[in-house]
Parts: sequence; structure tokens; C-alpha cells
Amino acid sequence: MAARTPSARLEEQWRDILSTHARTMCEIDRTLHPYGLGASDFEVLDILASDAAAEPGTVCRVQNIADRVHLSQSALSRLIARLEKDGLVERTLCAEDRRGVSVTLTTKGHELYAEVRPLQRGALARVLKG
Repeated sequence: MAARTPSARLEEQWRDILSTHARTMCEIDRTLHPYGLGASDFEVLDILASDAAAEPGTVCRVQNIADRVHLSQSALSRLIARLEKDGLVERTLCAEDRRGVSVTLTTKGHELYAEVRPLQRGALARVLKG
């Protein structure tokens, strides 16, 4: 049997990464669906909650969230609008830059995040246990 080339090994690693990502996102989506959330929704809530925990009173600019999630600017804007409609986040114009938009978790958002965080972490554990 011939040895695999470095290129073939890289391709196999890449396919493994894609497969793990797809399985993980599907498991998180399935787990959070009863709460009206998907994996990307949770990721935004997680970023907002983490920033607020690190520095209470922090507001997060949408652009900073976009740099941390793997969504286009327009997809992120639609996601944030949906979270706002559901009462989970609040958007405000940035005081320093009127073109910028800041996002914070509402009380309802904090409560839902606290409820679903263990479920999301459990989904991660199930898929990534190996």
C-alpha cells in the first residue's frame, strides 16, 4: 500500500474538520430548537454574556460580534433583529460613532442564556468527546 501524500493528509484533515463542525452545529441546533434558538443564535448570546461577565455594563458593537462569529454582516444583522424581536437583546446607536450599533442582552436574554448554556455545553461534550 502506497504512503499517502502530504496533500492527501491535509485533505483528509480538512474533511474531518468539516465533518466535525457539521455534526456539532446539527447537534446544537437540535438541542436548542425547543427553545427557539439555533447554534448561531446561541453563539451571539454567548458572546454577549461572556463580554458582560468579563466587564459588567459592557455593550458590544455589532462589528465586534461579526469579527467573532462566522456569519456575513447581513446574516448577523438579521439574526440580531430576530433576537431583538424575541426580546433577548436590545440594539442602540453607539454614542461615540452614530453609524455603529451596540447590542446588549436583556434580562430575558440573560435568563434564557443561563437556561440553555448547559444544554449547549452538553451537546458539545456529546459530539467532541473523542
